[in-house]
Amino acid sequence: MTITAAADGSALGNPGPAGWAWYVDDNTWAAGGWKHATNNQGELMAVLQLFRSTAHVDDDLLILCDSQYVINSVTKWMPGWKKKGWRKSDGKPVMNVDLLKQIDEAITGRLYRFEWVRGHVGHPLNEAADVRARGAAEAFQRGGVCPVGPGYPGATASDASLTEPANDIAPLF
Repeated sequence: MTITAAADGSALGNPGPAGWAWYVDDNTWAAGGWKHATNNQGELMAVLQLFRSTAHVDDDLLILCDSQYVINSVTKWMPGWKKKGWRKSDGKPVMNVDLLKQIDEAITGRLYRFEWVRGHVGHPLNEAADVRARGAAEAFQRGGVCPVGPGYPGATASDASLTEPANDIAPLF
């Protein structure tokens, strides 16, 4: 069986109050965020949390993502970055390396694939993830409670452990 889920991130001000979310259906989704992060960090965290939340099942993952940065980071660039000690071809450190290393660990032994979807054009799963990621960012912006969602059935708190991005990561744009 394949789990199909959308993953999305949102940052108000980029960087600024930020949120992330993954979404399968109205009964199976999760969201979170931070007071200050980038959109790319939100996108990466959504993917990381999706992998962690489904770690207890043997199903393949189809991850719908509107971020070429995330898709390319995980599927194309990460092997080379790892070989170079998490450095880019120009010798500079890889940005968001803390999240990327955690994703690298989470994908070990997993069967998954990414599918790019254009954001904000009405794709139902992508729109649902976007609404939840933006809602998390807005909750952090106003100092309110962030909706976290029901999560994935059977996942434990340790499966979906949350990690805050390092404060010393510069935004990508």
